[in-house]
Amino acid sequence: MKNPYIQQNQEKIQHNLSNSQNSGILGSLLPNSFNSASFFQGAVIGAVGAYLLTNEKAQQTLFKSILKINQLIQAGSEEIKERFEDAKAELEENEF
Repeated sequence: MKNPYIQQNQEKIQHNLSNSQNSGILGSLLPNSFNSASFFQGAVIGAVGAYLLTNEKAQQTLFKSILKINQLIQAGSEEIKERFEDAKAELEENEF
């Protein structure tokens, strides 16, 4: 009598061995779901994060950029408020 669970495990082991032989040593160390594009994207993001955390000049540049963007957003919102008030005044003027 053969045990189906043992046979399934043996088939999985054979499948994994054939996959690792086809993809070399690196393939045997990495899981089957390894995605090199995601890995390199994560590595780049990690490298940029490490650079920003360790470099004071990069941090200052980043914070200055964030402040400039914040100022532009505030100026834009003030402009929108002003246009809204102008439109509101124009509507009130037309009602009378």
